[in-house]
Amino acid sequence: MAFLLAAARSVAVSERTPSGAKLLVLGDSWSAEYGLKRGQGWVALLEARLKQSAAYQDIQIVNASVSGETTAGGLSRLPALLERHHPQFVLIALGGNDALRGLPLETTRSQLLAMIKQAKARGASVLLIGMRMPPNYGSYGQSFERVFPRLAKEQGLPLVPFLMQGKEFDLSAFQADRIHPNEGAQPHMLEQAWPAIEAMLKKSR
Repeated sequence: MAFLLAAARSVAVSERTPSGAKLLVLGDSWSAEYGLKRGQGWVALLEARLKQSAAYQDIQIVNASVSGETTAGGLSRLPALLERHHPQFVLIALGGNDALRGLPLETTRSQLLAMIKQAKARGASVLLIGMRMPPNYGSYGQSFERVFPRLAKEQGLPLVPFLMQGKEFDLSAFQADRIHPNEGAQPHMLEQAWPAIEAMLKKSR
């Protein structure tokens, strides 16, 4: 199935965000440029867009995404990342590998919630990026998808429902494994995430 998620392990004051602000991306292979040349992934495209913007060019991207990452892995790594980088913004794009392994949904939810609370406790603004599973995952897949909007609503977070929204069944947008988006799909992924990212950045002014 083309949209089988491989969640993987791979600024001035006034009109600008705080000078030297950092945006931490905690994701899996979809954010870690799995199968792509460095600099082609949607996070790299985001960094390039920010650098081209007078309002956001001082923001530093810290891409801590790792192919094969689960929410448990992200949760274990997050404290050190927060301590080291002190990000003003945190994007959490994890959960797909949990579902692929059939982990209990409450486990995924609780670990996402713990990451959100940790980031908030450090004063960071958090953006949650949702995941989806193919139809053959049945009620489990449907319940999994609902974890993200419910959590975002409960925590008052902005949400990107799915980075491949509208291209789930477009095989030309995926690599040969039909799991990982290819180079041509990366701009689309950025456009799915950009409105929520931009809104979060603007809110910090």
